[in-house]
Amino acid sequence: MRFLNDQQGPFELTYGDVFMVPAMSDATSRLDVDLTTPDGVGTTLPVVVANMNAVAGKRMSETVARRGGISVIPQDAPTEVLAGVIGGVKRGHPIYDTPITLSPDHTVADAMSLIYKRAHGAVFVIDGDQAPVGIVTESDTVRVDRFSPLSEVMHSDLVTIEAGTPLESMFDQLAHERLTVAPVVENGRLVGAITRKGALRSALYTPALDSAGRLMVAVAVGINGDPARKAVEAVEMGADVIVVDTAHGHQAKMLKVLRDVRHVVGAIPLVAGNVVTPQGTSDLIEAGADIVKVGVGPGAMCTTRMMTGVGRPQFSAVLACATEARKLGKHVWADGGVRYPRDVALALAAGGASVMIGSWFAGTFEAAADAQRDPDGRLYKENYGMASQRAVQLRSRRDSDFERTRKELFEEGISTSRMYLDPENAGVEDILDQITAGVRSACTYAGAHTIDELHERAVVGVQFSSGYEEGRPLETSW
Repeated sequence: MRFLNDQQGPFELTYGDVFMVPAMSDATSRLDVDLTTPDGVGTTLPVVVANMNAVAGKRMSETVARRGGISVIPQDAPTEVLAGVIGGVKRGHPIYDTPITLSPDHTVADAMSLIYKRAHGAVFVIDGDQAPVGIVTESDTVRVDRFSPLSEVMHSDLVTIEAGTPLESMFDQLAHERLTVAPVVENGRLVGAITRKGALRSALYTPALDSAGRLMVAVAVGINGDPARKAVEAVEMGADVIVVDTAHGHQAKMLKVLRDVRHVVGAIPLVAGNVVTPQGTSDLIEAGADIVKVGVGPGAMCTTRMMTGVGRPQFSAVLACATEARKLGKHVWADGGVRYPRDVALALAAGGASVMIGSWFAGTFEAAADAQRDPDGRLYKENYGMASQRAVQLRSRRDSDFERTRKELFEEGISTSRMYLDPENAGVEDILDQITAGVRSACTYAGAHTIDELHERAVVGVQFSSGYEEGRPLETSW
């Protein structure tokens, strides 16, 4: 990457302060662009779901991995919960969505408590042999007693799709039947759900799979307690990447923990952070990190900069740290500060191998938090920062009352925020579509066919806030 007219200026820059200039390109189609990440993780989309309790769970991890990215399970997850999440992701199908299933005797209330946990918006009613006998959607529950059994409200004239049907045939069958979603069966048993968009997306995305063909997932560990032991347990459960995470990654304790974890996990990809300087980057790499997480304070739920004055504008931080990491043959993940697809493209242009996203995904069906309705009937989910009082309470639940209360005095995050679900783009895949379209298009403008080429060829200029505003459409939900 280089700056327009080779003039960077003496200022530190956010994503909003910069823009990319188009260049001569031989990329004739966005589909010519390969978004496989250059960091060796094995992901085919440069998107990492941040390790936030209200965001990164089993549903999110499975869905994002199916589209080529990876999620980081938060460090607060107890061992038994972690095993269930990793196991659930590994059992997920690379094409078919995991169906929500209930029996005919379950009630409408049971269905409504689950229906917003998947973007396909359906509950499949199955018999004792796991065969689908009905389907229930939200429209079937309007003005229906919540204690009514599903057998009374379900649609039983099902159109099923056989497992192994080609993607285009699936799409055509659903379109012909004017269906949004249908059960996928194998030998009569329900094995998944497929939507028209899901079939189309599976033809456009390549899932992130491990060597055994299972969906990939990452796990975070902190620097307190026994992180090496937890890392080993996570790897034994099937974790594909270990992330050693703390707010201030450039500290002696982090370096020690990183060496310990590297010693016990072997060659598995190891991520560490967060830092914002070249020195912090090189120190973490020397201690064993393959990838360094970059970002202090840019997150939507983070108050670190307001509380402490510490941090660094994210574009400059990513550029400086990525330059250092690449000198050492390693990579960085840009963690935080992205609000639009343009920001993802700029983070990659600055040298990021992937971009971590948290709050942007919090208002989706797949986010780990439960869906709620406000007085006007609008769906939302609650999100909170990982250094907030709420997160500290969860993390210190086994401490004494005195110790827990003392820790709660030192918070650097928002404890609750309503993230409303966009009725038109309520699934995380809808956002991934926007990001993918934006990044692919940015690559074609820059004349790049890969993420590395985008970094090499990108020409970036610095703009005033008026330049940023000029690029915004006059009427937009953004």
